Amino acid sequence: MSVLEVKDVTKTFGKFTALDGVNFNIGSGEVFGFIGPNGSGKSTTIRIILGILKATGGDVSVFGKDAWHDAVEIHKRLAYVPGDVNLWPNLTGGEVIDLFSKLRGSTTTSRREELIRKFDLDPTKKCRTYSKGNRQKVALIAAFSSDADLYILDEPTSGLDPLMERVFQECVMDVKSKGKSVLLSSHILSEVEKLCDRVGIIRQGKIIETGSLTELRHLTRTHMLVETKQPISSLHELQGVHEIEETEQGLTFQVDTEELDATIRHISQFGIEKLESAPPTLEDLFLRHYERKEKSERKLGGVR
Repeated sequence: MSVLEVKDVTKTFGKFTALDGVNFNIGSGEVFGFIGPNGSGKSTTIRIILGILKATGGDVSVFGKDAWHDAVEIHKRLAYVPGDVNLWPNLTGGEVIDLFSKLRGSTTTSRREELIRKFDLDPTKKCRTYSKGNRQKVALIAAFSSDADLYILDEPTSGLDPLMERVFQECVMDVKSKGKSVLLSSHILSEVEKLCDRVGIIRQGKIIETGSLTELRHLTRTHMLVETKQPISSLHELQGVHEIEETEQGLTFQVDTEELDATIRHISQFGIEKLESAPPTLEDLFLRHYERKEKSERKLGGVR
């Protein structure tokens, strides 16, 4: 059974359609990456999942319960970290963590202390003195010290330095190893690539791609670096070959994954002395997807 299921969800604000038929699900023990540019509908979707906003249409179920009607029950098994944390200014960081613990009733003291040490937080300082990064740490410690079944993390590392980002990544892998599920909304594509089993890309309120990184990589290109005994002729004429460039290290270019076999067959005729390939990254996938969509939109715009 899916821990979270989002089916055909729409959300309108007056005449503006923020979400248009959003579909995805998260299984038990799965980390799902939810990516898209600002204004694409990520936070609106998350607010509907949390029961803060009511969907105009469609269904959202968490642990088999309705996200809007059963929000109180759902929140007993859920931990949420927003991208911009606001805390009570006159409470200390430790007091805020304890307050969240009491509300949930399922935090272990040893886990709390371990996370305070890992995130290098001074829990005795008042929240009004904290930087954005430290406010983020308080929310992350409160979330990961709880025994939740689903963690919803909306730009959770916003304001954290690279060392703390690594601690965060360890925490995600730790809860995953315990069979917990994670919805991670992030603009840091390397973070999503490192942590997520599957990825959903949202654009203008619609999910445009969803799947594992392996499944999505057919949409992008492999980076190649080649040195040959003889100069390679007609490379630019091959289908699926892009951005050919002569460098000090050798000839570099990109190949659409589906054309990789034909391209290697062609260059092997010229006596390969060196061949390096790098798999396409999530960033390549993301940028190419947007590039392609914008081109098709420009063409449609020109037709009118």
